Amino acid sequence: MHTSYGHLTYCTNIHPGENWAAHFKQLQQHVPSVKAALSPQQPFGIGLRLSNTASLELSKEEVLQEFKAWLKEQDCYVFTMNGFPYGGFHNVVVKDQVHTPDWTTADRVAYTIRLFRLLAALLPEGMEGGVSTAPLSYKLWNARCAEERSSVTESATLNLLLVVEQLVRIRRAGGPLLHIDIEPEPDGLLENSQEYIDWYFQRLMPAGIPFLADKFGVTEEEAAALIKDHVQLCYDVCHFALAYEQPAEVLSAMQQYGLKIGKLQISAALKAALPAAGTPERAAVVDAFRTFNEPTYLHQVIARTANGYRHYPDLPQALEDADNPQVQEWRSHFHVPLFIDRYGLLAATQEDIKQVLALRKAQAFTAHLEVETYTWDVLPADLKLPIDQSIARELAWVRQQLEL
Repeated sequence: MHTSYGHLTYCTNIHPGENWAAHFKQLQQHVPSVKAALSPQQPFGIGLRLSNTASLELSKEEVLQEFKAWLKEQDCYVFTMNGFPYGGFHNVVVKDQVHTPDWTTADRVAYTIRLFRLLAALLPEGMEGGVSTAPLSYKLWNARCAEERSSVTESATLNLLLVVEQLVRIRRAGGPLLHIDIEPEPDGLLENSQEYIDWYFQRLMPAGIPFLADKFGVTEEEAAALIKDHVQLCYDVCHFALAYEQPAEVLSAMQQYGLKIGKLQISAALKAALPAAGTPERAAVVDAFRTFNEPTYLHQVIARTANGYRHYPDLPQALEDADNPQVQEWRSHFHVPLFIDRYGLLAATQEDIKQVLALRKAQAFTAHLEVETYTWDVLPADLKLPIDQSIARELAWVRQQLEL
């Protein structure tokens, strides 16, 4: 839905369906009721998530026209897409395979270009669109040596520039402004604002400026401007909270370097201070985290210690190290409902969301706001609600924060 602060929606990765027919059925079942609850008299925007299979099927002209007709009938529109998960995302073990295929592969390039072509066809006239995507690769696949990681980064960057070339061509042909929104996350090849900025100026710009200058006969300054238009940041609030980054500092750094934020993904993580090791109080907090240990998604943990931070690739590894006396706090990658600030002994990173939304009210750093709580199916039973009610409640909570 459109608000004074941009387009607000939820990501449809909450709904199962890896082929288009199954996913479309989910949209038909749930979107109208969410719209009726939140935006009965105004158009409702959709944050569309398509698997590779679904994107291939929707690319058929007759299927695309059917979807466009349904959008018009329902008074809905698509303005952003989630192009991070390529394959199955529900009812399968996802874990680190959410990064497969990574940006070193032709499959990731083809999939992403296909999403942009679909978005260009669906986007209302005069509106810009974005596709969020994986942070190049998964660090733990490329951890053997610095040379290997450097090679992966170079290959991924060159492949991403092939997408940028297509986005420039679409715009020059009279199409919309489209941007690929890189989404840092824990253990991604890019996992925080500093790594994103370093990559942008040490890898992307040096490779992209001569590439675009040659392709389009533009100056280096014009090529740099094209990159900044078409490669933007997906600020996932959960992911940046996990990295203990302050929202105001992230936005200040982005502004300092003239970088844009294409999408704000509104999501919350779990956190808790850990009492002294060996105490019943610490055991109780650890047991509270244990209730969120499920086998579908990665639940990376970043711990605060007296000397810095300690990273665990998944919650089980953190649980194994629960008695480490150096660890003072855990933050875990588990997208919990936005409207709840405490889960017994655990807290949510809800305050980070409130801070980001307050900053958005003060400055128009993005027009795309997307709630991304995709874990409803794997939440503990006492937190589950009917899905339409849950989605509407989250969107209403965000809108309320913007209206305060």
